[in-house]
Amino acid sequence: MDAEQAFKYVETCGLIAGLRGRFPPETALRVAEVLMQEGIIVFEMTLNSERPLEAMQAVKRAFGDDACVGMGTVLDTTQARQALDAGANFVVSPAFNPAVVREVQAADVLMAPGVITPTECAEAWALGARLLKLFPIGPLGVDYLHALRGPFDHMKFMCNGGMSDLNVGAFLKAGAVACGLGGWLTGDGHMPLETIRDRARRLRQIVRDVRSGFTTQMI
Repeated sequence: MDAEQAFKYVETCGLIAGLRGRFPPETALRVAEVLMQEGIIVFEMTLNSERPLEAMQAVKRAFGDDACVGMGTVLDTTQARQALDAGANFVVSPAFNPAVVREVQAADVLMAPGVITPTECAEAWALGARLLKLFPIGPLGVDYLHALRGPFDHMKFMCNGGMSDLNVGAFLKAGAVACGLGGWLTGDGHMPLETIRDRARRLRQIVRDVRSGFTTQMI
């Protein structure tokens, strides 16, 4: 899967499920299966989790091209190379490290560097980053995204940090390509699968409502 294909998965789904914590391969597979059944097909493992490279590979083997599976919390080029060598479909960082962006893009893999200021957005985009991870955007609110998109309406943003069913719709309506959710959606590896299923179903309905022009009522 090249960078363009991975971007299309993210754009089409509109949601990225993050798995941070106790997600060894067997747990990651159970969670991914539930999410796949509910229409969430993009998964971000994180390097500061339990056996993340093995978990990523297990999910990739299980679902093949039906899923897009990447690695997050990549902070330096050594970690980037580990993720790439393990077959990551995309790489995500909470920060903007130009060396990491160059390393990943040289492999024709989608790179989403973490940015939050206008300067970081402009510099990451100038390096050729196709997708910018606004992090942590949740505490700043949707008005911050609106303000950024004034001068930067040509840029593609995914919104991460403090995302839940209460604000995903607003960020998508404000122009985000996708929203990434970890703790609220998948917990730390101990959340009951039925809770994950219910929350995934709720999120998918929000995406459908936004894209069809309806406003989801929060309950």
